[in-house]
Amino acid sequence: MPLLVMKFGGTSVADLARIKNAAQKVKREVERGYDVIVIVSAMSGKTNELVGWVEQTSPLFDAREYDAVVSSGENVTAGLMALTLQEMEVPARSWQGWQVPIRTTSQHSAARFLEIPRENIDAKFAEGFKVAVVAGFQGMSPEGRITTLGRGGSDTTAVAFAAAFGAERCDIYTDVDGVYTTDPRIASKARKLEKIAYEEMLELASLGAKVLQTRSVELAMRYKVKLRVLSSFEDTDETSGTLVCDEEDIMESKVVSGVAYSRDEAKMTLVTVEDRPGVAAAIFGPLAEAGVNVDMIVQNISEKDYGSHPGSVTDMTFSCPINQVARARKALEDAKAAGTIVYDDLVVDTEVAKVSVVGIGMRSHAGVAATMFKALAADGVNIKVIATSEIKISVLIDRKYMELAVQALHDAFALETAN
Repeated sequence: MPLLVMKFGGTSVADLARIKNAAQKVKREVERGYDVIVIVSAMSGKTNELVGWVEQTSPLFDAREYDAVVSSGENVTAGLMALTLQEMEVPARSWQGWQVPIRTTSQHSAARFLEIPRENIDAKFAEGFKVAVVAGFQGMSPEGRITTLGRGGSDTTAVAFAAAFGAERCDIYTDVDGVYTTDPRIASKARKLEKIAYEEMLELASLGAKVLQTRSVELAMRYKVKLRVLSSFEDTDETSGTLVCDEEDIMESKVVSGVAYSRDEAKMTLVTVEDRPGVAAAIFGPLAEAGVNVDMIVQNISEKDYGSHPGSVTDMTFSCPINQVARARKALEDAKAAGTIVYDDLVVDTEVAKVSVVGIGMRSHAGVAATMFKALAADGVNIKVIATSEIKISVLIDRKYMELAVQALHDAFALETAN
């Protein structure tokens, strides 16, 4: 039988009524002739509640017990989904991670997949079961302990099962009806995309679009798993939602597919750093060890030294999430105290946002940067930092202009219209 993977997030299974709604969608696919693997998240809000209980009980908790507690939310949902399907006369059973077994690394709260054997679930399909309901977000370490996969782990679980079982497609049901050219709450002209390439979706996910988790898109791209994003709250058919697929499966696409933004960014500048081989490693090594997620990096000749000894010192600017500023500051100050790096001042701007345009068409079309910069200039938006890749251009701007910039770029590239 052809096989389909369906994943339902926390809002899609938030209560018994929504679980029943999701089960009806699963039953419809069974009636179309599919065997179905359903991946479920915990009911909305339950994971946060479980995390709170752990932290109240043991502030310096054992990570292994943390995973044992936090993973239980998905177990509840899986059992309830299986019971609901049985009431609909659909042969189904639930599976916890250790029962499959989903084999992962031992890194608790951030485990990675090692193997998903097919034998146990295939045997149940052979017996006449039509649906395997699997608790997402969890697995089993080589030591036999329960592990969890970190943020977005259920999305990643769904893609991993689709790859392991050779599924025809992996449908991700969420509270939005697809991937849009930008956030519809900011740009009213935002348009739902019928298809988007893996690389574009990966860039959008990493830049702040919260429709899909980055790891799940990476995995889908590696194993060529077709992903479909669609709403669990609407009637859907095989043409609904947005298909995330290989570039070759898209006949023609716009130069720019979408505009992404990240509101909570900070810009940090080290003033008058010695300009010598190895200085970048001396700066960003301690930041990496401190777990600071550095994004955009710009190096310039320092204004303090320009003209007297040009090139002997430099200014180094980088961006990072605003909630990591304190950690970054401490790492740099500790490195300075240890004599690893020398700088005059550390200037921090926490009132910036990142806005990006993304599109595989950039590879073969010139003028994207010019169009972007002209559109921002026309609306009086000053650019602080620029970073580019093969299919992306990102800029740091004052946060107060973020929504204006998104709207201006959406209009400049005419994203409200199809190809």
